[in-house]
This record gives sequence, C-alpha cells and structure tokens, in this order.
Amino acid sequence: MIMSDNHNKWDVMDDDIVRLSPKRKNPSGKLVSSGQREIIVNMYKDIRSKHPEMKYKPMILEINQTTGIGRQTICSTISEYRRTGTISSPIKKRNRSSLLSQTDDLDRNTLRKKVYSLWLRRVLPTNDRILAEVNKDPALPKFKRTDFDNIIKNLDFVFTKFKQHSVLTESEDLIVCRRNYLNDIRKYREEDRTIYYLDETLLNAGDFMDQVLKNKSVVHKHKAFNKGIKTEVENLTGNGNHLILFHIGSNKGFLKGGLLCFESKMSSGDYHDEINGDHFKEWFESILPRLEPNSIVVMDNAPYHSIKAEQIPTPSSKKAEILEWLNSKGVTFDKPMLKLQLLVKVRELRPRFSSYVIDNLATNSGHTVLRLPSYHNEFNPMKLAWEMVKGYVKRNNETFKIDSSLLLVNTAIERVTTENWKNFINNVIEEENKIWMVDDIIDEILD
Repeated sequence: MIMSDNHNKWDVMDDDIVRLSPKRKNPSGKLVSSGQREIIVNMYKDIRSKHPEMKYKPMILEINQTTGIGRQTICSTISEYRRTGTISSPIKKRNRSSLLSQTDDLDRNTLRKKVYSLWLRRVLPTNDRILAEVNKDPALPKFKRTDFDNIIKNLDFVFTKFKQHSVLTESEDLIVCRRNYLNDIRKYREEDRTIYYLDETLLNAGDFMDQVLKNKSVVHKHKAFNKGIKTEVENLTGNGNHLILFHIGSNKGFLKGGLLCFESKMSSGDYHDEINGDHFKEWFESILPRLEPNSIVVMDNAPYHSIKAEQIPTPSSKKAEILEWLNSKGVTFDKPMLKLQLLVKVRELRPRFSSYVIDNLATNSGHTVLRLPSYHNEFNPMKLAWEMVKGYVKRNNETFKIDSSLLLVNTAIERVTTENWKNFINNVIEEENKIWMVDDIIDEILD
C-alpha cells in the first residue's frame, strides 16, 4: 500500500515536471550571482570531461541554452576560471554609465570644434556659451552642466581667467605639442618629402548599411568623403566577428602590400588591447623597405607604437637599479649618493637615452617618425580613407562572414584612388590651418 502511494506520488511529480513553464532567461542587466557562476564552471568542466572534442562555441551555446545566462557572461566567467583557477564574486553595486562613456570619438571631436569655432569668430568661449552651442546641435547629446564640465576636463581643456570672464582654452602642453607638430609637417611638405600616414581600425563583419541618404538636410555624424563631397549615411549594425586592419598611405594612395588584417579574438571591447608592440613592430619592419627614400611616417601615440627602446629608471626603481643604469652610461660617483641625487642625474640624461623602438627602426632605414598631437585624429587622412573602405564593405555586405568581408576590404581598398587620397589630405590641411589660426587668435586675445 505504501509502495502504491509512493508510486502515485512520483507519477504526480512527473506530471508536474511535464507541465513546468519554459526556462527563463537571466534578465538583461541583472547581476549574475556567485552561485550562477559556479554552475557555469561546473557545466564547463562536465562538458570538457564528457565531450572533450566539443568546440568552444557550441559548448558556450549549450551552457547558454541550459542556464539562460548570457553568452558574454559565460565566456568571461570561463575565461576568468581558466586564467585564475577561481571565480570572483560580482560587484553588487552597479555604477551608472556616465555620459562621458556614452560619447564616442566623433562626439568629442565635435565638442572640440565647437570651442574652436567660437575662437575663430573671436567670441570668448565661456562655459555658458559653449554649453548653449553644444545643446543646440541635434547631432550631440544634451548635456547638463556637471556632465559637460567633466567631459571638458577629460579632453584637456582648462578655464583661463581673462578680465572678468573664465574662458575655455587647452592645456599648455597640448598647445605646444600641437604647434610643434604643425611646424614640422609644414616644413616636411615644403621639403617635398613623401608623407605616409598609418592607422589601425576595427571592422565588424556583421555591419551592413541600410540605405544611403543623399539629402544634405539629414543630420548624421558619420560622413564619408568621396572626391571632396560629403555624403550622409545611416547605418544599421549587426553582430559578427571582427577584423583588425592596419594600413598606410600617402598622396599616391594606399601603399601596395601594406595591408595587415587579422581576426579579433574579442566579440566587443577595445581592440587596441589585442595589439602588442611585437605585432606592430613586425608589420612596421615589413613596410619600411616599401617606402620612398627619406620619407615621413605619421602615427599616433598608441601604446604599441610607443614601446621604449630602453627602460629608464623612475622614482619607483630600486636605488641599486638606478646606480647600475647610471654606471652603464659611464656615470660614476666618488662618494655615496642619496637616491634623490641619483634621480636628478637620471633626469639630466633622460633626453639622450629616451627613444622608441619604432622611431629607431625608421631612423635606421632613413625615415623619420612624426607623432600626431593628442585629440587630433582629424590630422590623419587615414581616418577618411577607412570611412570610405568601411562604407563600401557595409553597402555590399551580404554574408556577414569574415572571409567575404576580407574580400570586400581588399576590393574597397583598390577602389580608393589617388584622387581620393589627395582630397583626404587637402581636407586635413584645411583642418590644420584652422587650428593654426585658433592658436594665433588665442595667443593674441589673451596676451
């Protein structure tokens, strides 16, 4: 009788299981608990032991479908476990994303141009005036005073007292660096030396373009340049694998054989984290023999462009390390010295021995590296060339696969003509001349 009751009991439970609702997904934005992370790791270990032949992506998908937890969270949890052998507890207090994090490079570049436009009109760019100008622009987010002040500080702007006003200028270091760059690039053009510009970018194989809007009344911040004519475009972005692209070009066009392309291992995030100094050095060495003699190579200050040829002691270095470095440079002392005294000597010698690996490679090949000033991507015509390449890929993307995207990239690069490049460079020269005028006007007014 008892057995019969038990049997009926389990029959009822089995029937209940059949009528259970479908598995629910973990709500988007909700923190994944430590217990859920342990389940992810336990499932990962179980699948690896029972099905060692299973590929990584199908495994992630199976865990996702079983637990309802997002694939990105599953990937990051497994990655942390494989790297550290453990999993960390989630941070329960979630920080709201700041308006700064929601503004992209184009937004920030537009903000800078708002400030410059006022100086060009000889109108003092006070905080209230700039904020009003920015909030009138439909292509920019609407800023509150506090958010705007934080973004301005992050762009190296400073407020300078002028008479009874507080006007917006830029940090002295940035202005000096920019003027030095503009002096140099003008001198190299006068010398008729070939100037190459290099740059890297990220291409999403899932990107496509819904339509091209040629009505110039349509406001959109992404602009392609073709024969000097601006074309407004509206993009739809899909999800897909990513390609990291390196290239270099001059007024003669993209350098033949200069393209480096490889698949990103990350589905999102900052692709710069995937590039190291060795990758860049290997590519740079391959393009040096292809350059015109005595040429200039313009690049930004990305970390992988700026690996030091020699590690120079810093205040955090041990005293013995500092002394050893000084001795290697032929500096000896006839009496004991304090660490602070040694650091003073290091600072004196630093300019002689501070150099970059890439700059030295270029110099040894008879070329000169010129580094762009911070915040001035508009000085690099490669940005416009990349916009044209990406526009072509998006317009013709049908499969959203890496292989077909790579074929489209090669076709797009071949379609960028010498005339296009000359127009890109002329556009850059116009931007350089505007900034030159801005600095002259600021110098005159604030004198």
